[in-house]
Amino acid sequence: MNKNSIEDIITLSSDLRWKIGDDFHDGLTEGIYADASEIANAAVSTDHQKKRLRLDSKIDKIVTSKTWGFPIMFFILAVILWLTIEGANYPSAMLAELLLDTFHPILKNIAASIGMPWWLNGFLIDGVYLALAWVIAVMLPPMAIFFPMFTLLEDFGYLPRVAFNLDYLFKKSGAHGKQALTMSMGFGCNAAGVVATRIIDSPRERLIAIITNNFSLCNGRWPTQILIATIFIGAVVPKSFSGIASLSAVIGIAILGIFFMFFVSWALTKTVLKGEVSTFNLELPPYRPPRFWKTIYTSLIDRTLIVLWRAILFAAPAGAVIWLISNIYIGNESIAAWTIHSLDGFGFLLGLNGVILLAYIVAIPANEIVIPTILMLTVMASGIPGGEGTGVMFELDSVTATGDILRAGGWTLLTAINLMLFSLLHNPCSTTIYTIYKETKSVKWTTIASILPIIMGFVITFLIAQVWRLVF
Repeated sequence: MNKNSIEDIITLSSDLRWKIGDDFHDGLTEGIYADASEIANAAVSTDHQKKRLRLDSKIDKIVTSKTWGFPIMFFILAVILWLTIEGANYPSAMLAELLLDTFHPILKNIAASIGMPWWLNGFLIDGVYLALAWVIAVMLPPMAIFFPMFTLLEDFGYLPRVAFNLDYLFKKSGAHGKQALTMSMGFGCNAAGVVATRIIDSPRERLIAIITNNFSLCNGRWPTQILIATIFIGAVVPKSFSGIASLSAVIGIAILGIFFMFFVSWALTKTVLKGEVSTFNLELPPYRPPRFWKTIYTSLIDRTLIVLWRAILFAAPAGAVIWLISNIYIGNESIAAWTIHSLDGFGFLLGLNGVILLAYIVAIPANEIVIPTILMLTVMASGIPGGEGTGVMFELDSVTATGDILRAGGWTLLTAINLMLFSLLHNPCSTTIYTIYKETKSVKWTTIASILPIIMGFVITFLIAQVWRLVF
């Protein structure tokens, strides 16, 4: 390039600057400097950033290591579940006392004082109201504890490490690594776990995550597992080891659910949902202090209250049905008694009984009312003393008294073991079924997701019952 060419370029540049204006030139210069500063900040680390990166790296070497990653992950999940269960006991008891022991008698007295017909009194107060009260008392406290703690772990940056640890296992089963997060969410509520599958981009792998989320033992099923394990599993060992035996049984059921999740995911990828496992770049964000109050607010509003509201909408008709089938008679038997006797033969084959099967049919709207329904139906069908009236769900404060009623109803250790398995392997609650339909927009996949677990439950309990009777 000669001297004249350079002078021409300088002249042209001056003319352009004069024509376009100094403002544009200055803005362009500032933009270039801003971009350069941003690139420099990203490329050059300050001492503070270097220390933070080194600390993050040291933590990751532990929480994502092959040796310590899984034990730490299970320990954290166990602590969250323990805090959820133990922490929910007191507020649940307070809500139960308020809604069941205080408001229920008040409502009954008001109904009697205004001359409300007995059938309307029973239908509305002993049926609809009691179902709503049980769902709120049992479901609200665990969710109000679990979801905020889960979200705090997410904000802290640990949950992506969980996905990193489990990615290999999910990939082997033909599922997506992010299913680890939706599985963990399912331990709080399966409906919330189904919604959480939106983080999975692949439609095929998202569908697998939706179908298998029911194998995560949700908070509505934990009370059943703990109660039955305490009454029956803890009773077969010396008293000093009963707590450990009961806890081990419940944890074993939860781990079995994770195994079934992997197995069913693998089976689906080999049959109706064939396809390649998608790859994804998992960015491990830096650890940061959780935004505590924002997290509490978000988890309570966006997760707890929305899920609870859906459960309430489905629980109300369930309470009505429970009261109706207990108080409407065909000949000399109520519909409930007739159904129990009809299901007893099938229940025997499964190591269960007609009471349990009917309880799970009418309690589809909410797992939280399974135990109160079982106790009410057991007292009604067996004619043993207890309860507060036909069709009135109840629960006892004493584990011993609950065990006495169940044993009087013919329960054995086999019944308890198979109930724990059936509690894990049965159809999703109606809130989850509705959520599955909302997420998939498919009757076909909603039906498959609803029927698949209960078929597995029937097969496994049947096999265990037959082997048990051969051996014992």
